[in-house]
Amino acid sequence: MRWRRTAPPPRTPEPLGTLRRLVGDVDKQIDLQMPRIELAAALQRAMLPPQLPDVPGLRIAARYAPARDGLAVGGDWYDAFLMPDGSVALAIGDVQGHGMDSIAFMGQVRTGLRAIATVTTDPGKILGSANDLFISMACDLFATCCFLRMEVRTGELAGVRAGHPPVVWATVGGRSGTALDEGGLPLGIQPHECYPVTRRRLTEPGAFVLLTDGVVEGPSFPVEEGLAQVARLVTAHAGADPDVLAAEVIKVADLTGHSDDAAVLAVRYDGTAG
Repeated sequence: MRWRRTAPPPRTPEPLGTLRRLVGDVDKQIDLQMPRIELAAALQRAMLPPQLPDVPGLRIAARYAPARDGLAVGGDWYDAFLMPDGSVALAIGDVQGHGMDSIAFMGQVRTGLRAIATVTTDPGKILGSANDLFISMACDLFATCCFLRMEVRTGELAGVRAGHPPVVWATVGGRSGTALDEGGLPLGIQPHECYPVTRRRLTEPGAFVLLTDGVVEGPSFPVEEGLAQVARLVTAHAGADPDVLAAEVIKVADLTGHSDDAAVLAVRYDGTAG
């Protein structure tokens, strides 16, 4: 009887085997991370207001663009609500960092501002009290913010900034600019920080936009260029529906060269002040 030697099966080259193991490990990590990412994204959406105020003479619209990197869920937010004296509060902000901690703090910031606005309508006092509140919580995070109080009947607008990009505005008559008012430090950094308030009176119809830095700044996009681009859009759409304006402005975020989240709050004032 003759025996035939069977050739051994070809061996998988070691580099290819290593690559397969690495791919398998990555797949497992993705499977583990996806529920966390989906939960973070759902929480983030839940933190934003379900609807914006409907006020005669003032129309408001918003847009939010999530981070294009699913692992980098950010803390950009916006809000608008009626205050006890009938004026309208308009706010936007950006929490440091990404992930669940940032989203949780974003919810605390938005809720804290609304709570403080029930006892005072002065924007400077609102941010000052919020700043001290967040420091007392010792959460090791900070947030930038822009907060406006609009008295629609008189056209009076009071605004304050905490380390946040300026408001961009334009009138239907063609005037435009950025409100580079003096501001204070971001919320949650220094106790007893002062937030100076700038007061204006709007005398003609127009629009203004609050935004986060994810809209106007990135590695290949200087903030000056981003603000100039937004100013051109606000000027071109000063008399348009704010929903159209918000949709156009959020597109500027695609030019920034990063994958951060971005938020826009567009306001159309009809100029009906007495």
